[in-house]
Amino acid sequence: MIIDCHGHYTTAPEPHQVFREAQLEAHASGKPLPELPHISDDQIRESVEKNQLRLLRERGADMTIFSPRASAMAHHLGDRAVSEQWTMACNNLIKRVVDLFPDYFIGVCQLPQSPGVSIEHSISELERTVNELGFVGCNLNPDPSGGHWTSAPLTDRSWYPFFEKMVELDVPAMIHVSGSCNHNFHATGAHYINADTTAFMQFLQGDLFNDFPELRFIIPHGGGAVPYHWGRYRGLADMLKQPPLAEHVMKNVFFDTCVYHQPGIDLLFRVIDIDNILFGSEMVGAVRGIDPETGQYFDDTKRYVDALDLSAEDHYKVYEGNARRVYPRLNAALEARGK
Repeated sequence: MIIDCHGHYTTAPEPHQVFREAQLEAHASGKPLPELPHISDDQIRESVEKNQLRLLRERGADMTIFSPRASAMAHHLGDRAVSEQWTMACNNLIKRVVDLFPDYFIGVCQLPQSPGVSIEHSISELERTVNELGFVGCNLNPDPSGGHWTSAPLTDRSWYPFFEKMVELDVPAMIHVSGSCNHNFHATGAHYINADTTAFMQFLQGDLFNDFPELRFIIPHGGGAVPYHWGRYRGLADMLKQPPLAEHVMKNVFFDTCVYHQPGIDLLFRVIDIDNILFGSEMVGAVRGIDPETGQYFDDTKRYVDALDLSAEDHYKVYEGNARRVYPRLNAALEARGK
């Protein structure tokens, strides 16, 4: 089985985005927030069958861990009430996709984060989506300010109540920022990769996993700049009198394969232990075009992984086993189906 750990509903039906625009306009003008739009099952089917499901089948994968569009979380827009309404609308839409295509998608939630609002206010939505909707994890934004980094580091105790709930529910979090309102940082080309790298460095500097040894994070986009500068981070751990990375961070942190060229995948697998790599593509996502050098889609990451000389055991780990281990609720759901 091939499980893609990183997929977003980037093709949601148009009424969903129209609602978002109306919501933000109402907030800006001081009017009541609008009612949720009607979106039919047929609209959802069309949006998925022509896009994510078609590509999933064409590229030879079996299931996607599916979440709302990351760039549209936009926690820096509106206020707490806006974020809560938008988040529930997005998560409920993911649930409908999963219900329509249960063999191909399983849900991961967006959180109703807002700048300056305690992460404790996101706990109830995590509980709702896991306990009531059957989701298997969450996307956690380390920078709800949208590129200004006004939040405390992930190792700060202000995050601990949320981490306690993650451990209680036995769910991981993918560290994933949203859109950037800071013009210095292009959202997908700079802000995303910066955040991946920043989160890893925060973990390196802190002692979070001493307090939460069962906590699990996926750092997407191949771990940002981390694998490419692995020696730097090993050296910094030594200079900061921290344990070796394998002991200090890598029992709890995992990278996906959302790296869009063969040399990058080759380096990722040379540097990072196979037990810490989960297959992911982020399609249909940040880079949708065809690579003129290869004639293949940039985000067809399975093609790059298939080109590696992996043993059968390592092949299983990357494509299935690691995802089942990092997402225990996914594993339970698959076992309940006899998979």
